[in-house]
Amino acid sequence: MRRGWTAGLRALSIAGGLTALIAASAGATAANAPESSLRPNARPDLVSGATVTAAALSVTAELRPQSRPQSEQAIALAALSLPLVPAGPDASLRPHLRPGDLVEKILFGKRKRRKTSVCGDIDIQGSKVGTVPGRLNGCGAKNAVRVRSVAGVTLSQQSVMTCDTAHALKKWVERDVIKAFGRRDKVVSLRVAAHYSCRTRNNRPGAKISEHGRGKAIDVSGFVLESGKVITVLKGWTARATRKGLRKMWKGACGPFGTVLGPLSDRYHLDHFHLDVARHRGGPYCR
Repeated sequence: MRRGWTAGLRALSIAGGLTALIAASAGATAANAPESSLRPNARPDLVSGATVTAAALSVTAELRPQSRPQSEQAIALAALSLPLVPAGPDASLRPHLRPGDLVEKILFGKRKRRKTSVCGDIDIQGSKVGTVPGRLNGCGAKNAVRVRSVAGVTLSQQSVMTCDTAHALKKWVERDVIKAFGRRDKVVSLRVAAHYSCRTRNNRPGAKISEHGRGKAIDVSGFVLESGKVITVLKGWTARATRKGLRKMWKGACGPFGTVLGPLSDRYHLDHFHLDVARHRGGPYCR
């Protein structure tokens, strides 16, 4: 019985000690507390929110761009008092449709050109010839055509050739001939000096058959411009106004054609360009 009372008194003594310790600690904390809160003080230069707002509005006003002054043209236009045109489907800026008869003419012209085209190219106009027999051994051509124009450029005389030659001629004319002397005065016609002819090279006895005798060559001696001016290879090759254009043509032909001969090659070609589609082992032969 005494042991139980003793244990209870000890427990009460310990509890009392803890209570006294907590109370002492709380008193010390209260004694050391700051006299003011930890919030930062207001800035001395900004007294109130109204001051901040006024300053911000002042800065914003300074940053806004100034409006452009009206031009004299705009003022004069406003003074005319022109009536406003209502916008709508009837007053659209879209282009009008082509009239039906114009469309028909275009389609009819295209069909007509297709009927008179050869070699499967609408830009090569002419007629079919077929097989051309040769009077000399090695002459002649198969599936030959008679060409009137290529890429819209006419030939001074209808020329007999193979389709390979016609395709090469069209490519050359389209790429290097039409605008050789300027965009404002384009080439509209070629002066043809020779096309198919069953003969030897340079008409020399005993020489090999010329590519002309196989329908694979054409000789061009001059060019007619839109203005009517005629430029010949003979005179134009050295003339200051035309030599650049002619040399550009001569150089451009080397590729579509396998052989290109001009005034610098020999005395036989002083007055014309010889162009043929013969192929050489070393590539195009251009002189």
